[in-house]
Amino acid sequence: MNPQVGRIAPNRHARLTTAVAIVLLLGLLAFLGLSHRQHSAAQGRPQSTLKLMSSSFAAGGAIPQRFTCDGAGISPALGWAPGPHGTASFALVMHDPDAPVDFTHWLIYNIPPRVHSLAEGASSRGAIPQGSAEGINSFRHLGYGGPCPPPGRPHHYVFQLYALDRRLDLPPGAARNTLDAAIEGHVLAQGQLIGEYGR
Repeated sequence: MNPQVGRIAPNRHARLTTAVAIVLLLGLLAFLGLSHRQHSAAQGRPQSTLKLMSSSFAAGGAIPQRFTCDGAGISPALGWAPGPHGTASFALVMHDPDAPVDFTHWLIYNIPPRVHSLAEGASSRGAIPQGSAEGINSFRHLGYGGPCPPPGRPHHYVFQLYALDRRLDLPPGAARNTLDAAIEGHVLAQGQLIGEYGR
């Protein structure tokens, strides 16, 4: 018997076993990745990004005084791109994450899918799109409440827009936590715009 045969065969067997194990591992990882993506989609996690903009202030720039508690306190103009296929409504949240407790300035929901803008002063003039509704802000008022930070460093004000796969079964005057719970699992896409204001 050739002594080399006994050495070569186990080596080939080990390499084959290792190759099979690698293929199986790669297949398992691919399956787990697909399952995770499918689960994410089923949970309504955002699959795309919405472009949200304003003619009232520049992205990342200062919010003019007329949109704050130091001015007229009117809501700014906002515009956005159409939502993805299946969008049944839009919802918008404006909040101040720099406050000691995350402070909600504006909630508006059930914006029809054909609507892609809010005019300047829409909330302040009661001219929100037909069919939509506003919630209660952290000032305990219905509609828009302008930035009103304490003296010091400017605060950031985040306008968060959601494209949803359904209209929300919520009456006017919903609170932030109620809205957050209602949109969970129904977000198709989202976008944000950030402005600053300081005193």
